[in-house]
Amino acid sequence: MKQIKTVDAIGHVLCHDITQIIPGEFKGRAFKKGHVVKEEDIEKLLSLGKDHLYVFETTEGMVHENDGAIFLKDLTAGENLEFSEIKEGKIDFISTVDGLLKIDIERLFKLNCIDDIMMSTLHNNYKVHRGLKVAGTRVIPLMVEQEKLDKAKLVVGDEKLIKVVPFKKKKVGIVTTGNEVYYKRIVDKFGPIMKDKMDSYGCEVLGQIVCPDNTEMIKDAIDNFLNQGADIILCTGGMSVDPDDLTPAAIKMSGAEIVTYGSPILPGAMFLLSYKKDTSILGIPGCAMYAKTTVLDVVLPRILIDEKLTKEDIARYGHGGLCMSCDICTYPACNFAK
Repeated sequence: MKQIKTVDAIGHVLCHDITQIIPGEFKGRAFKKGHVVKEEDIEKLLSLGKDHLYVFETTEGMVHENDGAIFLKDLTAGENLEFSEIKEGKIDFISTVDGLLKIDIERLFKLNCIDDIMMSTLHNNYKVHRGLKVAGTRVIPLMVEQEKLDKAKLVVGDEKLIKVVPFKKKKVGIVTTGNEVYYKRIVDKFGPIMKDKMDSYGCEVLGQIVCPDNTEMIKDAIDNFLNQGADIILCTGGMSVDPDDLTPAAIKMSGAEIVTYGSPILPGAMFLLSYKKDTSILGIPGCAMYAKTTVLDVVLPRILIDEKLTKEDIARYGHGGLCMSCDICTYPACNFAK
C-alpha cells in the first residue's frame, strides 16, 4: 500500500476500513475497504483525523488484513459455525446450533503467541445457543507477512481448532429416593425441576420412579430405566453420607462403574458420576433442588454431546468451581466452572 494526501485521494481505492467513534453513541465503520473515494467523502475523512490515506499497492510476501482474517477463519473454524462480514479486518464466528463450544486451548495459545495474529474465544465447554458470537479473529497490522500465516498453519495443523457440537436429545429416567417423599410426608420438588431441565434440552423424560430408603428398590428402579433404553438416569435424594442415604450404594449395586463420588464444585460436592455401558447414571445432590446453578448444569451439557467424562475431567473444575451465588444468575456468562 502507499500513502497519499486525503485531498488527493479522489478516485483511489481504500485498502482498509476507517473507523468512526462518537463517544457514548457509536463505534463502527465509516468507510469500507475497497471504497472508491469521492469528492463528497473528503470533508468527512478529514473530520475523522485522516489527513492521509493508504491505497492499494501490491507488495510481494505481504497479505492484507482482510485476506489474513479469511485465512485464519478457514484454518481454525470447524463444524456448526457461520461468519460475520469482515469489519475493520475482523471476522466473528457465530454458532449455528444450540450446543457446546469445543476449543483446543493449547493450540489456541500457540496461535496467539505468533506476532501480529490474534484469536479470541469464549471458554471451552461454554454452553451456546444458535446465533451467539463465540470467537473473533484478525491480524493486527494492515498488512501481515505471509510467513506468519504459514507459521499459524504449522501450529494449528490439519484439525480445526474451534467447533460447536450440537446437543443430542437423550432418553432420561428419574429415580427419586426418600421415605419422606415415598410415603407422601412431603411433596416431591426434585422431579419437576429435573423434568424442566431436561425439557429445556429437548430430551425425552421416560418417567419418574419414587422409592423409599431401600437399596434393592432403588436398584430395581435404575434397572427399570436401563431396560427402557435410557441414555441418562438422574438419581435424586439420598446422596449424603448419612447411614440411611442409600443411593450411591444402589447405583453401585446396579453394576455401574463409579467414576467419582464427590466433586470440587460448589454447589455440588456430593455429586456422583457413573456409567453402565453407554448410559450415564448421575447421583444429584440436594443443592440442585434449590440452587439456580449447580454441578449438574456444568456436567450435563458435556454428557449431552456424548462425552464420557473421567475423574480428571471433574477434578479440573476445582479451579473456578466455586459459584458466587449472585442475586441474578447469568450462568454460563460468568466465571463459574470455567
